[in-house]
Amino acid sequence: MVGLHSRKAGQAFRTGAIVIAGLLAAVTSWDGVMAASQPQKVVELFTSQGCSSCPPADELAERLVEEDDNVLTVLMPVDYWDYLGWKDTLASPVYSQRQRAYAARRGDRSVYTPQMVINGEEHVVGSREGQVRSALERSEPFTAEVDLEISDMVVQATVDGALPIGAKMATVYFLRIDDEATVDIGRGENAGRKIKYVNVVRNLQPIGMWSGGSETFRMTKSQLDLKGDARCAIFIQIEDQDGPGRIIGAAVMDWRGGF
Repeated sequence: MVGLHSRKAGQAFRTGAIVIAGLLAAVTSWDGVMAASQPQKVVELFTSQGCSSCPPADELAERLVEEDDNVLTVLMPVDYWDYLGWKDTLASPVYSQRQRAYAARRGDRSVYTPQMVINGEEHVVGSREGQVRSALERSEPFTAEVDLEISDMVVQATVDGALPIGAKMATVYFLRIDDEATVDIGRGENAGRKIKYVNVVRNLQPIGMWSGGSETFRMTKSQLDLKGDARCAIFIQIEDQDGPGRIIGAAVMDWRGGF
């Protein structure tokens, strides 16, 4: 009888421990203390559904997303090829302008698709895998750490670190990302193709300016159009009168509505 009582007591203890652990996890999630990864490299692919050269770059972007959590790869579809007969269903003029701003800052006027920009600086043809991977290897390490949290009401990003020498200010950008979209293209250069896109940026919005040290930035989810399920990211990017430059910090996490 003593042995039976001991076994029952042990089972009760284990069951209680599991319940308590589950409650703690639920409370943690509700409070917004969710684990966010901090990639050390960022790839922006400027792509278009109306560009026949883009599908190989879109496929490379998918491979990068799948194979390396240390690299955050996002797609920013542009709209300047819409006149060729197909209006890109994911494109935004905001991303076209961002690509042009990068080119203006570099001084090379290189605006094309598919183009990958590594950490806001070096650009390469997005379908040339060897060049993309070489550029990733050359990229400089981040100087800022980002802790991203999402609660029932608020998105919070805590940034800590230092600006690179010569930089005075960095913009804190919030990104809302669709993890996947498949598009049947009806006209234009890719007519008849069904193309899969991953990590498509749907909203790019500045939420503050950072000048070094430790600082926390908060915005309500309603201001950031964060509804339902979404992948969220933060970029810390050097920016001045010449436009956007080097990305020096990032964080990414999935948010599931209602946790």
